[in-house]
Amino acid sequence: MNRLDTELINSQSPYKVEESDEENYFEFFTEHDVHYSVGFMPDDNLMQSEAYHLIIVNVDNRPSPSDRKVKDAVQAIVAEFFDKNNTTLLYICDTGDGKQRLRSRLFERWFSAYSKKALYTSVTSSVVDEDGITNYATIIVRNDNPRLVEVIAEFTSTISLLNQKP
Repeated sequence: MNRLDTELINSQSPYKVEESDEENYFEFFTEHDVHYSVGFMPDDNLMQSEAYHLIIVNVDNRPSPSDRKVKDAVQAIVAEFFDKNNTTLLYICDTGDGKQRLRSRLFERWFSAYSKKALYTSVTSSVVDEDGITNYATIIVRNDNPRLVEVIAEFTSTISLLNQKP
């Protein structure tokens, strides 16, 4: 993954974003003092092509009031990721607290509100695991990615395989 420029991120973000001690992770604090970490972790399980998981974490797990600026900060980080990397981004919703559908809808709403969404292809799907828990995954790829069709087909095929009953 190519290094992201925090100066460029901060020119678009309402919150001051800083690099984290962890490679490819960034963090910011909201006006309500909620600490967020946003990172990009290489995917080596779901996709065969180069892909990264988008990780968004409320570090202290503190209740966070509705704050449009969080969306804007995350969008600034993701925009810089795609400016520097013409690759695939996966967002898989955490299932630890049963709020994965809520997270998926929020992420979809954030993406649909993104001013440059026409530059990307986004596909969201769900997978029911062996415990009957529905998991949600979204893939985002730049439309000018030379492997766009292949990547979308691979994602769709993988989701289909994961949804097959054993």
